[in-house]
Amino acid sequence: MMNTFDAVQASPFKRDAWVMGLVGLVHASSHFSHLLLPLMFPAFMQDFGLSYAQLGLLMSVFFVVSGVGQAMAGFWVDQFGARPVLYASLAVLALACVCVTQAQGYVGLLCSAVLFGLGNCTFHPVDFTILNHRVSEKRLGYAFSAHGLTGNLGWAAAPTFMVGIATLSDWRTAYACAALVFVALLGLCVHQRFHLHTLPQEKPAPTRPNAHHASTSLDFLRLPVVWWCFGFFVFSTMTLAVIQSFSVSILQSLYGVSFSSATNTLTAYLVCAAVGMLAGGFMAATFAQHTQRVVSWSMLSAAMLLILCASGWLGPEGSMLALAVTGFAAGVGGPSRDLMIKKATPKGATGRVYGMVYSGMDVGFAIAPAMFGVFMDHGWYAATLMGVALTLVVSAALALVVGRQEETSV
Repeated sequence: MMNTFDAVQASPFKRDAWVMGLVGLVHASSHFSHLLLPLMFPAFMQDFGLSYAQLGLLMSVFFVVSGVGQAMAGFWVDQFGARPVLYASLAVLALACVCVTQAQGYVGLLCSAVLFGLGNCTFHPVDFTILNHRVSEKRLGYAFSAHGLTGNLGWAAAPTFMVGIATLSDWRTAYACAALVFVALLGLCVHQRFHLHTLPQEKPAPTRPNAHHASTSLDFLRLPVVWWCFGFFVFSTMTLAVIQSFSVSILQSLYGVSFSSATNTLTAYLVCAAVGMLAGGFMAATFAQHTQRVVSWSMLSAAMLLILCASGWLGPEGSMLALAVTGFAAGVGGPSRDLMIKKATPKGATGRVYGMVYSGMDVGFAIAPAMFGVFMDHGWYAATLMGVALTLVVSAALALVVGRQEETSV
């Protein structure tokens, strides 16, 4: 028997808009939390005498905990519903900020990194479960577009918020204020809880698992399409991880541009990615039956732009422009990517599948800086850009494989 929360076709526009707005806001808070520790690395080095290796380990701990936790969080979402898991995540993120305010050394920061990773790990299975259950089918493309857009805005808000408060006061005050942000957001979600309600997933009757059904809680792991999607996220995220970590150094070393110009290019990349996701919502709605092709062409276009950046043919200004436009090209495929995952999700396993495949993002974020950091240490700056272009080509191929798996399973 179909429950009312699966019958989202009749949802009015106002209800859909409320759900998109609330989910987008909590997704922004997830991305906001990604940068809370690294933004204060200079202060930690000065106050606690830490090395770059120790600081880097903090982020490795963050992404390992987030990646493992994200795969597990999908089970929690399916068992208990998305809303209580969301409440717990926001509370843990607030606790993580409080933990930083009390840190007296490296151990305190490590504990904070664990809490930040644990708080961050649930958002993708929570967000996509709510969107898939509460937003009308015809507006899902726009919902996924808004979801990706708000994530980028969360990244953009963190430096202004944290550095601004730390400049006016100190870094401990900045983390205390960040804790208040998460508490306020938790209060808003509790107040608007109706829009975030989903029922626990019913366990289907035992049957042979296929691409649209999972008979037990772990049967979905035997579906090849789930692992193809996981691989897609690993490779596609490696590009973003490298650009966030090394693009400023690459532009300075390859083209001799100033630090401010290189930093502005990275900012332009993130802004263009957000604009691309907005445009991608219309693409996803228009080409809903061909999501894998939209994703593939998006990844290939971004790869070609990175190759042009690495070649040196465009010069400093042209390369910086091409790198910024790369963000737009990659962003366009974001909403279609999320629809592609939805099509690959077995019935009754929404949280588990989104948790598993999106944990590939944490894997990509964890391994890419270390892998391509070796290239950077050897001065292979152009090769680094070529390498991440290759990861996009692999991502494009994996998207087509996912699409083929979905077609053969129908």
